[in-house]
This record gives sequence, C-alpha cells and structure tokens, in this order.
Amino acid sequence: MSINKQIIRFSFAGVSAVGVDFLSYYLLIDYISYDLAKTISFIFGAVVAYLINKFWTFEKYDFSYQEIIMFATLYMISLGANVLVNKLVLQLTDNIILIAFLCATATSASMNFIGQKWWVFKR
Repeated sequence: MSINKQIIRFSFAGVSAVGVDFLSYYLLIDYISYDLAKTISFIFGAVVAYLINKFWTFEKYDFSYQEIIMFATLYMISLGANVLVNKLVLQLTDNIILIAFLCATATSASMNFIGQKWWVFKR
C-alpha cells in the first residue's frame, strides 16, 4: 500500500482517536486535574488508534504481544510529549484549553505515525 494511502487512513484514524480523546478530556476536566484528565483521555484515544491503525491503516491481522508492547511503548513516549506540550501551552496561553489540546495532539500524532509506520507495524 502506498504511503499516501496510509497517511489518509492514518488521518481518519487520528480524527477518530482525537475525537475520543477530546470528548473524554472535556468531560473529565471539571472533575480531575488537567494533567490527569489529559492522561486518561489520551489512553482512550490510543486504544481507538491502535485498533483502527492495526487493522485498517497498516492492514496487520496477526496477533503479536510484541506488537502490543511496541505500540504501548511508542504511546507512552508520545503521551509524555502530549502531556508536556499541553501543560506548556496552557501556561503560555493562560489556560486556553483548545490551543493546548491541538498543539499537544499535533506533536504526538507526528510521533505516532512515524513510530507506527517504521517500527510497530513495519512489514
């Protein structure tokens, strides 16, 4: 499959995952800290991203514990970057949540495509 097709599919998966991430973040921020809400919402989005990207974007149908561990490792690293960027942008913008969320998402999405394409789901 061409990289262009994978990028389009990854983008669709990303929009779906970000939708889950944003909705859960928005629902949680009134009850827990921003950092914890962002962490939990990111994990929810990661589960959606894993399922869509594994089976549709990169068309991998076999089961592999190693793949799950690699995906989880990649997402833990991008989670750290996501939460850090979210926190920094919140501080720089006097808590403008949408801008912080979008900057954090762009950072981790870039990391995740590169990591999934050339490491986790590499053929």
